[in-house]
Amino acid sequence: MASGSASMARKLAFAMYGLLNPIPFGMFVAALIFDIIYLRTGEVLWNKAAAWLIPFGLIVAIVPRFINLGFVWAGRRATATRIDKLDFWLNLVAVVAAIFNAFVHSRDAYATMPAGVWLSAITVALLAIGHLLIGAQAASAEATP
Repeated sequence: MASGSASMARKLAFAMYGLLNPIPFGMFVAALIFDIIYLRTGEVLWNKAAAWLIPFGLIVAIVPRFINLGFVWAGRRATATRIDKLDFWLNLVAVVAAIFNAFVHSRDAYATMPAGVWLSAITVALLAIGHLLIGAQAASAEATP
């Protein structure tokens, strides 16, 4: 009976991960877009919008990162592949870059550029690479009989 409840908890955690994992990525992409718009126009509204999106993305990223931590490092070692571990590290570095980005965006609007754009681009690139690797792994797993 305990095995069935552990399996159900694992399925629930995996469902929560699948539901929450894309949300921070969308927020960080929107922050990058807003940073680029601010860099081109100088309109402070876009910088302030990015400054709000980055911490919200970090807050929402907490739950999927802990679930991923459990799956990759605390779960059964045989199930975590090298790509899973690489995705974990890419996400971790992206979150660290986003934390620095949140601090950069807490400054005056005119002082955030170009560091804000670079940190937003690094965050989005690292998360995108991780998502692409996981997607390629899932596609190759479905293709092999």
